[in-house]
Amino acid sequence: MWSDNETSEDLLGFKVHADLLIDVIKDENVLPVTIGIFGDWGSGKSSVLKIINDELAGEDGDLKDNTLVLYFNGWVFEGYDDAKAALLESIIEKFEKHKTIGHKVKDSTVKLFKSVKWMRMLGLGFKKIVLPTAAAYFTGGLSLIPFLSQEFGKIDKKDLADKLSGDKAEAFLKEIIEKKEEEKTSLVREFREDFAEMIAKSNIDKLVVIIDDLDRCTYERIIENLEAIKLFLNVEKTAFFIGADPRIVRHAIEYRYKRESKPDEDANERIIDDYLEKLIQIPYFLPKLSEPEVETYLTMLICKKELPATEFEKVLGGFQKYKLNDRYSSYGISNLQSLVSEEQLELVKKNVISIPALVPLIAQSLYGNPRQIKRFLNTYTLRKRLANVAGLKDFNDTILAKLMILEYTELNIFKKLFEWQSSQGGQPTQMGDLEALCNEKNFGEVKSDFEDKGYKDWYKEKVVRWLNAEPKLKDVDLRDYFWISRDKILTSIAGSSLIPPVVKAIYRELENEMPATVSKKIIKDKVSILAEHEITALFELIGSMLKKNQKTKRFYELFHFMIDEGIPGTAVYYKEVLRTLSATEIEPGVAVAMKHYEAIEDLGPFLKDYFKGNASAGAKAFNLKNK
Repeated sequence: MWSDNETSEDLLGFKVHADLLIDVIKDENVLPVTIGIFGDWGSGKSSVLKIINDELAGEDGDLKDNTLVLYFNGWVFEGYDDAKAALLESIIEKFEKHKTIGHKVKDSTVKLFKSVKWMRMLGLGFKKIVLPTAAAYFTGGLSLIPFLSQEFGKIDKKDLADKLSGDKAEAFLKEIIEKKEEEKTSLVREFREDFAEMIAKSNIDKLVVIIDDLDRCTYERIIENLEAIKLFLNVEKTAFFIGADPRIVRHAIEYRYKRESKPDEDANERIIDDYLEKLIQIPYFLPKLSEPEVETYLTMLICKKELPATEFEKVLGGFQKYKLNDRYSSYGISNLQSLVSEEQLELVKKNVISIPALVPLIAQSLYGNPRQIKRFLNTYTLRKRLANVAGLKDFNDTILAKLMILEYTELNIFKKLFEWQSSQGGQPTQMGDLEALCNEKNFGEVKSDFEDKGYKDWYKEKVVRWLNAEPKLKDVDLRDYFWISRDKILTSIAGSSLIPPVVKAIYRELENEMPATVSKKIIKDKVSILAEHEITALFELIGSMLKKNQKTKRFYELFHFMIDEGIPGTAVYYKEVLRTLSATEIEPGVAVAMKHYEAIEDLGPFLKDYFKGNASAGAKAFNLKNK
């Protein structure tokens, strides 16, 4: 099995991206700079950040090239009352405790810690205070201490205790902060100057701060971390690397801006772009893996699992040398012959030989996503073990891999195939029909045939490619293969059960009650541009919530809104969810809303049959207008 943790071990050939970004910050004229390493969930952002960290950081805390490197997981700050202050404090603490430079900056760290304490004091427990700017929120430099002392000195101690207790404290502190409004710019400048002075005293040439997993944070925490960098830390000799899904960052900016000033819709996109450009000066987007890169990654993962560490190091070294001369071809079995023994080569072949014919499908179906590929292989390996433990005879690993590709990308079709084989002794005649319809034909050539034969749901380009791929499944007994896959047959969660952060973020926006026009706009602007597998993940998330909360109208509405906005596959998936629900439990209001979709080919006939002969209030509401 393969760990899903980030690693600096470069099995993807991504070191080239890390080297490029390291080369950028070597130019002192570029500093200070914030670089966004952007990519989808599981695209390899964390691995690139780890490589950057390992390339720049010294061993055992020593400085390498006089550069101090600090690595943070953005998620660590999620539970803090004030993520800005938490990040600042963490960075100062790294300076304070560093074995080489800690003694040089002691006075500076003490001074900066005091400033952060004031920031925390003013932020903790007073989230309802809305101040004019982010800078004003962080008023609290050392110059505020004498100011507060002066203000408090004017008040009787008993009155002061009364003002700082209960609900009165919020208004009191807000009044004090507003008195310092005219000084907010100088206070921010003060902290920046103190921070720059600490770097100068440390005698380092460069400070590199790496923040990973920022896109797992809430919108508030994302913006707080980015603004902490921009407002307080972005001084000479500094470089910041931020790993995130850019869509999540854009959603966070939109959330912040709408909450504070509610611009008109036409200006919104430009404002988000401007804000993002100010926070992140250099965006760098990681590419998706190509088919040769997917094949290489599969081979490298198998080698890592099957070979001893010393032998795998030879393979990894060979891979790195190979990529210097050929960045376009795959690095496969044939490249290993001079690096490992025949016995070890056979061991690798045994595990990877069934995959190459399916590599194009894996690349397309898993969207060139390293995390999805790794999780696919983990499930594949686990099921192979189950087949072995169960003593299944004539078990073909390639058939297993082919069926899993369908399972991961078209769960509803996978379930339909399960139903067919269950009622036909494991050998569904429909599979033979479908393979005959394709018969190595191109996608556009088979549309009418699929529709005429009643296989419209199967008419998708990747499904046609899947049907044409070897091995063919006609006359294959599929019972054993579905037996070891039954965990996915019995649940609505597909192989990609980890929900991408961007999907979770959109779901959080949609789950609360709001006007239909607002919901539909979110769906139009944010759901429609998702990748197919992300839309499927959103379907699964909403569907699972509907199954747990059948009386909650909102989850039905979300499916209805997505149908209204033309999100592909919604009607088919919604139908499959409804199959698992009892029609007698459908509320009348929901049933009336369903009535609007009875003309939809993928859903209407099912709904009519769903409520037919049912005496429930919901069925009566649905059928009432049929008279």
